[in-house]
Amino acid sequence: MARRTIVTMPGDGIGKVVLPEAIRVLQAVGFDADYVHGDIGWDFWIHEGNALPQRTIDLLTQHKIGLFGAITSKSKDKADAELSPALRGKGYSYFSPIVTMRQHFNLDVCVRPCLSFPGNPLNFIRRKPDGGFEEPKVNAVVFRQNTEGLYAGVEWTNPPEHVRKAFESHKKWGAFKSVPPEELAVSLRIITRSASRRICHAAFEYARRFGYKSVTICEKPNVLRETSGMFTEEAKRVARDFPGIALWETNIDAQMMWLTKNPEDYGVIVCSNMFGDIVSDAFAGLVGGLGFACSANLGEEVAVFEPTHGSAPKYEKLSPSIVNPIAMILSACLMLDHLGETARSERIKRAIAAVVAEGRVRTYDMLRLAGGPDVLRQGAASTTQMTDAIIAKL
Repeated sequence: MARRTIVTMPGDGIGKVVLPEAIRVLQAVGFDADYVHGDIGWDFWIHEGNALPQRTIDLLTQHKIGLFGAITSKSKDKADAELSPALRGKGYSYFSPIVTMRQHFNLDVCVRPCLSFPGNPLNFIRRKPDGGFEEPKVNAVVFRQNTEGLYAGVEWTNPPEHVRKAFESHKKWGAFKSVPPEELAVSLRIITRSASRRICHAAFEYARRFGYKSVTICEKPNVLRETSGMFTEEAKRVARDFPGIALWETNIDAQMMWLTKNPEDYGVIVCSNMFGDIVSDAFAGLVGGLGFACSANLGEEVAVFEPTHGSAPKYEKLSPSIVNPIAMILSACLMLDHLGETARSERIKRAIAAVVAEGRVRTYDMLRLAGGPDVLRQGAASTTQMTDAIIAKL
């Protein structure tokens, strides 16, 4: 097999901290690859007016595989205020580089596993009738449509007259007809049949491959009748090709209640963009939080793997670092799975499980401590110590 080249994009804040730790683990497990740096993030917005420079797009086009850390993203007014004075007034507009990346390469299938590791003090527990506690095993995998929905970026503040005229043709627009245009912001929720079909098919294929008995579609078709309705309709069509795998349906609001009552009932869940973002973060809260939340962004040619946590810039400069690298390392495992390196991926996950179960090395979040430099004196492991422990278990 040809030696792989991986485009590494640390990005902002703790992305610069955790991505090198994942590479250390990949090297320790014997994954043979070259790593090339890709520029992405807030600094490039400030100085170039583009948080995802063309040179990084070119690297991903060439090498097909990316490991991504985290980005800082701010509101429109703050982004405009921080743009270099030399670039202001020249038509630059900030847009999330990871969303841009997903849309440019059509990384429309997002996979977010949420797996509980026994012994993690952050795992979901449930009180039993006799006063004791039980810790159900959570093993949910959220398939999130990654390029459409409310994240498509089709928005207006003070929409132009021709756009407003189009909206006025809808019978429900009457409630907003008298709103002054400068007081109006509009965002479109866009769903297409082809993208809905592809994400649902990916979810069912995964369920069949790994022995799940059901796929749950989590939408809101009773209110969002057209968009969620189309998504649900396509899920039902896809389900016909997978006899033996049941299709369950839940509404997003009910799902948020049920996952905190009986999360072990759910395996593969498929959602449109925003609902998938919400459900995957909610499930992540049951298995240790964002320090354990990984994701894959898959297209037909390019794939990018990332933790779902943010950049947490207040922790970037702490020395030694205190952040939990496991989400980034698990994202590297998803990359290995994608590349067919499943044996190495399983070795890493077993090593993580062993460290968590042993309980001797825990980062501050696992000890439920408020983040800060003093957590090391309170028994928390540093970022490097956690990575060292995982490598030792290999």
